[in-house]
Amino acid sequence: MKTIDLNKFIKSKVTKREKSLLSEDFDKYNGELNKRINGKKVLVIGGAGTIGSSYIKAILRFNIKQLVVVDINENGLTELVRDLRSSSEYNIPDDFITYPMNFGDDVFDKMFRTLAPFDIVANFAAHKHVRSEKDVFSVEAMIKNNLIIARKLLDLLVEFKPEHFFCVSTDKAANPVNIMGASKKLMEELIMSYSDKIPIKTARFANVAFSNGSLPLGFLERMKNNQPWSCPLGIRRFFVSPQESGELCLMASIMGESGDIFFPQLDEDKDMIPFDQIAKDLLNYMGLDADICTTEVEAIEKAKSFDHNSKTFPICFFPSDTSGEKSFEEFYTDGEILDNDSFVNLGVIKNSVKRDVSQMDEIFNNFNELFKQSNITKSEIVAVLKDYLPNFDHIETGKHLDQKM
Repeated sequence: MKTIDLNKFIKSKVTKREKSLLSEDFDKYNGELNKRINGKKVLVIGGAGTIGSSYIKAILRFNIKQLVVVDINENGLTELVRDLRSSSEYNIPDDFITYPMNFGDDVFDKMFRTLAPFDIVANFAAHKHVRSEKDVFSVEAMIKNNLIIARKLLDLLVEFKPEHFFCVSTDKAANPVNIMGASKKLMEELIMSYSDKIPIKTARFANVAFSNGSLPLGFLERMKNNQPWSCPLGIRRFFVSPQESGELCLMASIMGESGDIFFPQLDEDKDMIPFDQIAKDLLNYMGLDADICTTEVEAIEKAKSFDHNSKTFPICFFPSDTSGEKSFEEFYTDGEILDNDSFVNLGVIKNSVKRDVSQMDEIFNNFNELFKQSNITKSEIVAVLKDYLPNFDHIETGKHLDQKM
């Protein structure tokens, strides 16, 4: 088994792009980006994750005045600092500090008010996994993080208005079939209700190849521990590299107009690939063949004997049967007005839903009242979401990913 160059594998087998998807857009807007970024004070929330850290690396190619990074992952922040300071290509400002804290806590409010105003604020703190849709407790935590805490940040930004505010969304907000996507769709509508007060932009995303917590990164972790792989069949996704994810968010946050929703312009036939193909390609790239097992037990037993002399690796493929799983991706829906001309490889939704703040108050009040009860059910939360999102077609199977390898 050979050592893997992950960036090379992503370029050759996943995105199939040698150059960044955003390279031509950065060339096109280089002058304006420098004008809008250089000398600015920047706050990044959720900056230890894959997209947040990639955004930081993208913005540090410019010359900012201050960088403040917040994340609940203390170890992730430590690794971020080590990574940045061990590299030569980033322009790290003298005023650079990281805070391991939750952006919904009182201490964040104190920090923000002390250091504000910030010129550029980017928020990547969110529940992002369909996996988080397990039961009523996990769903309540998701909605509180993606919506209720996010609103506290918006109210702070109204007091201390930035020049640019970005909050990441997801492709799953387009015609959502899972609660994570529905919560992100409402998040979009929440931030858009503030778009006349704060310059707000967002982006619907493709999968970020080998991002933290992703299935492909899990392949590498399982192999390291002599554990088998498990992979769904027939689930096709668009992919961007970690670098492209940060660059996409930076371009959207700086060059977008308030109320814009960005998305990558990708081709369904060329760019959408199934997870099982990535698994097979990754094994082949390592000099291995897939030993396809019919059960998880069989795969676990075979993995125990795997060593550097092995020519095959056990993998268990399974049909997708978990709640909220969509077999394909889409970035926009019928009726959304698209600008496909302003950027080379990015599209922009220009007529995003902008509810009145009073409508958002009603939604939040309904959730808060629901969460006060001790015996609510997941279906009751889904019912509230459907009241406000008519195109939310929830897929409930009674199964979730924590029940699989």
